[in-house]
Amino acid sequence: MPSSPTSTRAAWLKTLHQWHWVSSAICLIGMLLFALTGITLNHAADIPAQQTVQQRSAQLPADLRALLRADAADDDERKAELPPPVRDWLQQALDIELPAAQAEWSLDEVYIALPRPGGDAWLRIARDSGEVEYERTDRGWISYLNDLHKGRHTGAAWKWFLDVFAAACLVFCLTGLLILKFHAAQRPGTWPMVALGLVLPLLLLILFTH
Repeated sequence: MPSSPTSTRAAWLKTLHQWHWVSSAICLIGMLLFALTGITLNHAADIPAQQTVQQRSAQLPADLRALLRADAADDDERKAELPPPVRDWLQQALDIELPAAQAEWSLDEVYIALPRPGGDAWLRIARDSGEVEYERTDRGWISYLNDLHKGRHTGAAWKWFLDVFAAACLVFCLTGLLILKFHAAQRPGTWPMVALGLVLPLLLLILFTH
């Protein structure tokens, strides 16, 4: 016996509600975070940054300086990783975590940029003297969360999370739209409210955004 339109409608509504609450549960914390950082990003100029700077220095041993000189010709400017013994020594001497990043080699120095969410860092090694300089800047938790919002210097894992989170948000919104469609006949204000959500930002863009 074929199912009635009422039972079919109820089955679709049940499925939509299930997808809607599952997707909302997955992206709930992320949406709260992104809503909060949307406000902090919009008022970034009004929020004072609490910036701290750490500086460290060291002296590279002679045998490791020889590795730097032998690893690239003196007139070679290129990008390449540090020799593993040099990288290991720097991590221990400076008490830092040094990723296998591409260093910029020049005639006088080896420079490594170490950008990170909510701050910045860099390391410089003088190839002739072996003098090592390291500086780390921390701009505080608000800056850190803002950079998470933008996916700035966050690495591949966080970018994948943002893609999954965005997909969950799309499922949440689309199932919400279909649920609205099912209930619109009993709720006359449904589509005017949806239209308002579309028209209001368009009017703001047309009238006030240059």
